[in-house]
Amino acid sequence: MRLSNKRAVVTGAGTGIGAACARKFAAEGCAVAIVDVDGVRANTVAGEISEAGGAAIGIAADVSEAESIAAAFDVAEARFGGVDIVMNNAGIVHPDDGDVAETPDAAWDRTIDINVKGVFLGCKFGVPALKRRGGGAILNTASIVALVGSSPSQIAYTASKGAVVAMTREIAVCYARQGIRANAICPGPIATEMTKQVMGGADLAEAYRQHLPMGRMGTPEEIADMAAYLVSDEASYVTGQTISVDGGLTSAYLCPPD
Repeated sequence: MRLSNKRAVVTGAGTGIGAACARKFAAEGCAVAIVDVDGVRANTVAGEISEAGGAAIGIAADVSEAESIAAAFDVAEARFGGVDIVMNNAGIVHPDDGDVAETPDAAWDRTIDINVKGVFLGCKFGVPALKRRGGGAILNTASIVALVGSSPSQIAYTASKGAVVAMTREIAVCYARQGIRANAICPGPIATEMTKQVMGGADLAEAYRQHLPMGRMGTPEEIADMAAYLVSDEASYVTGQTISVDGGLTSAYLCPPD
């Protein structure tokens, strides 16, 4: 198992992509701290991993609050004896997020607090933890909207994910010689509850699908497969990169008909 004897902190791991990544890491031999703002969800995923024979703990924490995320790292280090992997995955799409002329300040502020400040704080407290282990890997969840424009617009979400990509590059450069790698993963349309809420009705979902060269949405498990590679020693010479897992969407101009 490629993550044997590793210890990970995964935020936003109570559902969706974060939960899939936590399960994949555990299946690869990693002990995982499931961090989520919803403690019940965090403990549920941790319990499922433990029942399957893995090692996991659930931690309730708000990634936008420094004291909360610092405490989560303290718990993970105390329980596991250290942290080797940090996956900053927690994020939101605010229901009032729209185009630049219409998005309320409150929706912008809340999105940036979680999607950007949350990644910043995860790295702020994650980097010292990784240094205490002599190095490690950071993986930040961005989005394909960090790379391409979209309509209908979600300007706060798009801006936040662009910031995640830029932040990841700088962290990678700053800490490469201290044995810390940092990469960003950019999911395309993935079948999660958050995506269903964003897409709304069947017509918009079909419009998304028609723009996908593979003709289907991805699964959280397909993101988890790439994530497990990027945080493993198999990716030891990969840092500062932005990896799209999107069914070919960011490579497409026109897609073939069904």
